[in-house]
Amino acid sequence: MVKGGLIVDIGLRGFLPASLVELRRVRELQPYVGRIIEAKIIELDRNRNNVVLSRRAWLEEAQKEQRGDFLTNLKPGERRKGTVSSVVNFGAFVDLGGMDGLVHVSELSWKHVDHPSSVVQVGDEIEVEVLDVDLDKERISLSLKATQADPWQEFADSHQVGQLVYGRITKLVPFGAFVQVGDGIEGLVHISEMAAHHVDLPEQVVNPGEELWVKIIEIDLQRRRISLSIKQAAEGGEVSEEYREAFGAHAYDAEGNYIGNYDYTETEFTPETEAQAAWADYATEHSAPEAAAGEAAPVAEAPVADVADVGPDAAPAEVPVEAPVEAPAE
Repeated sequence: MVKGGLIVDIGLRGFLPASLVELRRVRELQPYVGRIIEAKIIELDRNRNNVVLSRRAWLEEAQKEQRGDFLTNLKPGERRKGTVSSVVNFGAFVDLGGMDGLVHVSELSWKHVDHPSSVVQVGDEIEVEVLDVDLDKERISLSLKATQADPWQEFADSHQVGQLVYGRITKLVPFGAFVQVGDGIEGLVHISEMAAHHVDLPEQVVNPGEELWVKIIEIDLQRRRISLSIKQAAEGGEVSEEYREAFGAHAYDAEGNYIGNYDYTETEFTPETEAQAAWADYATEHSAPEAAAGEAAPVAEAPVADVADVGPDAAPAEVPVEAPVEAPAE
């Protein structure tokens, strides 16, 4: 060991600079003394008997061959387990056991991601799907969300056009309102579908944060768009499966229409969600003595915009009476 590097015996005296001992500079050179290593000659001056070696160049060449084999065997569509090696603003690098691949921020989750660190951390072991392999640039594109269920596909599989769902107003725009109807799923209520009467501005009917019943009138999975209607929800109809399961088959007829003949006043019931509370309040409000005797409770008509007034702190007068009711017979 000498100042600045190592003296290597290759049959004559060769010099290995400290910066070229490993792929990254090392501070302690003493452990290398006495070791047999492989290196490349990068400079040779016969007149001065000067030979400069680089172990880093040999390691890079060997690593390149390994990377080539690794990339050749890596196919788009296959899934690999890896460890998050670093997190940057535009995504996260994942060590696949030989090379790092990039999971772009857009491929981290089906939901909007403000920063990759909100999804993964350095050291996390995750499963990713290979999207693309660039042999020339030695780049691997990966996806984390491809290994997870697509919430849009799940929604499309479990819902149908014409069904009623419970949602929250997230944003008002000049042409309507966006309603969250599932985890990360938003649909649009066009201004023409807000009420039976003419509406100039969405805020005349609803406000952000309100919760209400809406009817699905179109599902475009390819474009990831759902069209909803508030005015058609007021007409009643079939309720989506998750609400039927929450309240049991006794509350619906054979076609899935809500018939509201369950007496919540006689049975202890604790709503688990605001949607359940809306159903319970609706059923309580419309339960009449004759309903308990087997007669159908009268159906009250009310503006659908009142649906959003339901909540854990809502006063009795604010109970939503516009929840879906049985659709009129054709």
